[in-house]
Amino acid sequence: MDGRSSDVEGRVVAITGGGTGIGAAIAERYAAEGAHVAVLGRRIEPLREVAGRIGALPVQADAADGASARAAVSEVLARFGRLDVLVANAGGHGFSAVGDSSDAEWAAAMNVNLGTAFVMAREALPALLDGGGEIIIVSSLAGLFAGPSVAGYTVGKHALIGLTRSLARDYSRRGVRVNAVCPGWVRTPMADAEMDEFAAHAPEIADRDAGYAAVTADVPLGRAAEPAEIASIVRFLGSPQSSYMTGAVLVADGGAHMVDLPTLAFERAGM
Repeated sequence: MDGRSSDVEGRVVAITGGGTGIGAAIAERYAAEGAHVAVLGRRIEPLREVAGRIGALPVQADAADGASARAAVSEVLARFGRLDVLVANAGGHGFSAVGDSSDAEWAAAMNVNLGTAFVMAREALPALLDGGGEIIIVSSLAGLFAGPSVAGYTVGKHALIGLTRSLARDYSRRGVRVNAVCPGWVRTPMADAEMDEFAAHAPEIADRDAGYAAVTADVPLGRAAEPAEIASIVRFLGSPQSSYMTGAVLVADGGAHMVDLPTLAFERAGM
């Protein structure tokens, strides 16, 4: 802080998947502006690391389990007295085609990508309705388009758009705004692991950085995002600055969504 007040200073923000990647960056951004932050997740060690670094409350919880999510909200309320912003950021799993996905794999994908946001929003709603607030759901570019062999992830992220709109339709008149963010490639530990695997299986990809360069070669901005860039968008949605927005889906993908794929061949041919 530089001495000027922030419009999120003093607000209480709970972030699922807050121990790494985008979630940790969101926590850092809010804390830097004087918000009271709770980072939620199933693994306590990364939560404690983030919490110790920024002065947040670490809450070990399974956001897809009703009792665990309810207890997490209660812990936040006991510590801070209210809840102003919920960021439903937890996600992952579902990296196979439909024909290669077992029942257990499908259930896990729906649980972590959709169930975490649905259950956490449901359990947080009473507190948010009490004082008005925001829910920001972190979907993905996979919530708008389909990649190869990522059926569970794609379906779960698409469903988050429907969840955003349903929540916004039902609760906006009662004081709770709900919006979604769809990032493209972001340099997170999960994406790093994907790039490492890419490099291990593609002889032309030398390393992680070459992997990122390859997957963003046709992105107009020509690079992956940094977690802090997505955190800036979430901070905007979870603040009075976005006061007339609800049910919106903001795409943050470096322009990938506007590329006309059939014309790429012409561009590569120099036409």
